[in-house]
Amino acid sequence: MTTARRRGILAAVTAIVLVALGAGAALVVGDALGIRVESSSPMLPAAAAAVTAGEPVAPPELGMIDVPGGERVNVAMDELRDAIADAATTDGEASLSADATGGGTDDVYVLEGDSSALRIHAVTEAGTVRAIYDIAAQVRASKPLTDLIGAHQASRLTLRMTDLGAVGVAPDPAAWESGTDYSHASRAFADVLQPDAPYIDRAALAEAYDDFDVFLRHSLANGFNAIAFPGFVEFVTFDGAPDGPVYAEDDEHRAKALAMREAFAPFWERADELGVQVFLRTDMLALTDPLEQYLRERFGALDTENPELWDVYTAGLDELYDAVPALDGVLIRIGEAGTVYDVEGWDYYSALSVTTVDAVRTMLEAFTAQAEASDREVVFRTWSVGIGAVGDMHTNAASYEAVLGGIDSPALIVSTKYTLGDFYTWLPVNDTLEQGAQRRIIELQSRREFENFGAFANDLGAEYQRALQQLLAANDRIEGVWVWTQDGGPWRAGPMTLYLKAGFWQLYELNTQIAASLAREPSADVAAVTADWAREWFSTDPETVQAITTAMASSRDAIAHGLYIAQFAQQRVFAIGLEPPPMMWIFEWDILTGDSAVLDVMYSIVRDADGGIDAAIADGERAVAVAEHMLGTVSATDAGTWRSPQIRDAFVGTLEYEVDTLRMLAAYRSLMLHQGQWHDTRSPAARAAWDADRARFEKLAAAHLKAYDGDLAHPALNLTAARLGIERTARDDLMAWLARGLLALSVAWVVIGMLAARTRLVRRPGAAAARATWVSSTRPWRARESALGLLDTDRWLLLVVPAALLVATRAVQTSFQSWTHLALVLGAWVLFALVIRLFVWRHSPWPVIVAVGGVVVLRCMLALFALSFTGPGGYWYAFWTEPAPRTAYIAVAFALFVWVFVAAGWALSTRIGARRATGAVLASAGAGLLVPSVVVGLIGLETALTVWNDEMGLLPWGLARILGITAYLDIPADTPWIAAAFAAVLLVAGALLALPGRRRAEAG
Repeated sequence: MTTARRRGILAAVTAIVLVALGAGAALVVGDALGIRVESSSPMLPAAAAAVTAGEPVAPPELGMIDVPGGERVNVAMDELRDAIADAATTDGEASLSADATGGGTDDVYVLEGDSSALRIHAVTEAGTVRAIYDIAAQVRASKPLTDLIGAHQASRLTLRMTDLGAVGVAPDPAAWESGTDYSHASRAFADVLQPDAPYIDRAALAEAYDDFDVFLRHSLANGFNAIAFPGFVEFVTFDGAPDGPVYAEDDEHRAKALAMREAFAPFWERADELGVQVFLRTDMLALTDPLEQYLRERFGALDTENPELWDVYTAGLDELYDAVPALDGVLIRIGEAGTVYDVEGWDYYSALSVTTVDAVRTMLEAFTAQAEASDREVVFRTWSVGIGAVGDMHTNAASYEAVLGGIDSPALIVSTKYTLGDFYTWLPVNDTLEQGAQRRIIELQSRREFENFGAFANDLGAEYQRALQQLLAANDRIEGVWVWTQDGGPWRAGPMTLYLKAGFWQLYELNTQIAASLAREPSADVAAVTADWAREWFSTDPETVQAITTAMASSRDAIAHGLYIAQFAQQRVFAIGLEPPPMMWIFEWDILTGDSAVLDVMYSIVRDADGGIDAAIADGERAVAVAEHMLGTVSATDAGTWRSPQIRDAFVGTLEYEVDTLRMLAAYRSLMLHQGQWHDTRSPAARAAWDADRARFEKLAAAHLKAYDGDLAHPALNLTAARLGIERTARDDLMAWLARGLLALSVAWVVIGMLAARTRLVRRPGAAAARATWVSSTRPWRARESALGLLDTDRWLLLVVPAALLVATRAVQTSFQSWTHLALVLGAWVLFALVIRLFVWRHSPWPVIVAVGGVVVLRCMLALFALSFTGPGGYWYAFWTEPAPRTAYIAVAFALFVWVFVAAGWALSTRIGARRATGAVLASAGAGLLVPSVVVGLIGLETALTVWNDEMGLLPWGLARILGITAYLDIPADTPWIAAAFAAVLLVAGALLALPGRRRAEAG
């Protein structure tokens, strides 16, 4: 067998192996993407019917009052008197008496008498207090007090907890103006807490206490009896920590803890006085710098699987409970710690360190043992982040059991969101709430963060009711709810609505009141509760109340079909090891996304759903029509029947805002779906539809921004990412034509090279260069002979054609928008070329240039072919949504990429030998990787990825602004340094291999 034949067989085998390896790499990529879809069972309860509003009934004046003493009763009577005072008129006089003073939580009562004399019979003070609040609520709803006469059973759920509302949060417009502050920290009591001794501003503290008292009174009137108060390590000195102290005697952390405990103990004692339980709400691990240092020195790391580490925290709880007996327990979250909750300049923070099953179980065993010993309780949230079971115990029944099975302490309460995921529409009821031996409570959110923070009409009554009834029927261990009146998501990236103090908070107060009503009686008439809410806050006029309740009955339909693309939202979608939420096109709160990963996958799912994209587009238009009807219904009411012109303006204004937003979103929905259709089918009609959609969207977007940009009550959506995406798509057609042109030129170059030796083309200018690149790229062992005898013009073409084609291809691939991408890619190639030139310093570089250049042309041809259909947008559409083309492309692209180095080494080996050639190529590749890796490492991986993604538009633009690309995708921050270390090894190993060997002594 000839040498040429052996080399040809070796080259063929090498190519086959490289393609096989490329196919393996493609399978790894596909597995990493993990894009799949499963059917779901979304929670879609029928909307509550609007009730027929009756005539308002004026309350009587209170005459003789004979009720037991005590602060709880006194505060309840304050609410009743205030309700009567707030009524437009009164009618007659009535006496009120009560006979219960006993302790306990049983709130059963019987109301006897008539419109002139009411008597409360209850076994406990709790029953008397509940009866008084019920009478006050009846007054505020302008309904007859006699409707309450009769027996009232005990509340179905005994624990009814709220967050802290907006207590201690200042309504500072400047803090909301940018709309881009995605911090989850409430910054409550920021005016109270001072950095230096005495650490507490007493005047601000007094105001905050009054703020807290107002919130307590309002929550009690709504039916709540517990509160989650933020903080834990802030109030602890850790003087009793094992092997302590944690803080030195003169450490300001210790002084701050004592000052803060003294400052806030009266808050907790006031709650206790009014019968409200207080749970300190904290993330784990909760840390300060000295505390973290202490833990690391003692345990070598933040070893959350070590029981002794938790002894430090339980010692802190012992200290707190001894100092403030009014505290009832601690509420723990492990899944959303980190910088997004940190407050700048405040050395109290949290770390995502409890991420394993053993860590969770060790933590809970320690906390529950402490709680049992101190007669307290531990509320543990299943909202979690981690690997394996801990990562999805919130939504996976098997994972829940793996984490919590067997932990059945009577002091443990497990808290879980009612939806199978976060607070989105279209999700199923969370079936993990149907299991477990533990006591359970259900989390509900009034100010829905993902549905514009309560700035849209959004009556959740029917949904809450269905979820509670289903879960209570399945699990008799459920004993409470936790209703978020204000919290959830970023505090200052949406409307400046602060519960009870700023903005149109009355709109989402409906969901708070419904949640409390259903917690007491799951079969309550939610439509009647809505009507009561309307009479309390807006009008007692029957026609106006009817209009409001009619509009609110349609509100969920507008939200579910206007803010969501139902055909996508009703599926369970999985990608990159995560389960993206059912909204996605509005990525995290207010950013209308424009990235290819989300929009392409959404289109592919919608396309395959019943009705396809036409049904989805029509669905968006129908949501607009529903919102327009809501607006028309409320706008038609008599302005004179409302409690005030301002409250009517707020209601009408929010509906106008909703209509405007949904109209713009309907246009964008059509645009993004037609965009996907064009990339999918390459239909000119789809492209024309996209052009029409773009014109419509841009007009509506401009109007939306003009009307609402800077409006703190109705903030405009963030359209930056959407506009970037539109700009990229607008270039796709031109990029496709450029790719076709470049592909034609490169094909011509290769064809000339293939035919030049057999035709008269060989005498044409440049034909010899084309011939050399073709031969050298496919048979690199002939690179030296191919480069011999070339004219200067041909040699320049050997260099210029591949380099120019590489630059042009990358520019087209990035739509001429990612100079970062170009700089990294071209910089790596230049470094590779310069270093390999050093290794062939005394030899001609042309054999390597011609071999590498030829393969570069082939690689560019592959990319240009993929880009030639519908440009970069089509390229990425196929990558995200078409596994077979993606696999084929990656397999060939990978093979050609590695073949570059094989060809370079093979071409070089004819001059300096195989060993040295291999070393030279390895060293050059190492240099090409090393410098970019170091540059990225110095810049920071997150920063570099953010800049690159902003230019490329592959992942959600908001990802970096909110969660962080590296955090969301679990990419280690030191990845560029790991790559740099690997590159350095290649560089050094290659350089050693490339060293000349010792010459053999000549025989004498």
